[in-house]
Amino acid sequence: MSIFDILVIAVALAMDCFSVSVATGVAVDKPQFKTVLLMAIFFGGFQGLMPVVGWLTGGGMASLIEAFDHWVALGLLVFIGGGMIRGALSEGESKALDVTRVRTLIELAVATSVDALVVGVNLGIMQNALLLPVLIIAAVSFVLTIAGFYLGAYFKRICKFKFELVGGIVLIGIGIKIFLEHTLG
Repeated sequence: MSIFDILVIAVALAMDCFSVSVATGVAVDKPQFKTVLLMAIFFGGFQGLMPVVGWLTGGGMASLIEAFDHWVALGLLVFIGGGMIRGALSEGESKALDVTRVRTLIELAVATSVDALVVGVNLGIMQNALLLPVLIIAAVSFVLTIAGFYLGAYFKRICKFKFELVGGIVLIGIGIKIFLEHTLG
């Protein structure tokens, strides 16, 4: 597998991270670099870890993983997105999406990285080396998470609108997209 192939796979896998981080950037009131960095570490880390898990489980687990990964992503993103929507529609300050909480970061990281598990299985089946793809996938996800977060925060700053509502809808939309891609082919 060429470096170009790995980069294409890494960017494709990181698109969910990017989208979720944009939605998070519009939902967070006062973005701090520490928070953005932690989110990028979780997203990049899980995107790098999942192919390793998939590679180690081998081809026998591919159908099992593919049978439930889209349900996990859908459930987590609908849950988190629904919380953001409730928070946007309620009066006062909302803590619906607290990306300073490790639990929230794990939920988002799992939801955005389940497809990387299947990529790892495929890497194992095709007997590809694992280290370089994992490092590139993790790095691309890390960078796109930071870029997406600041892009979302920028949109929130220039537009006076309850973007938390839009962010919740986007998260639910991403969950539905992942679900439909896996169930409809």
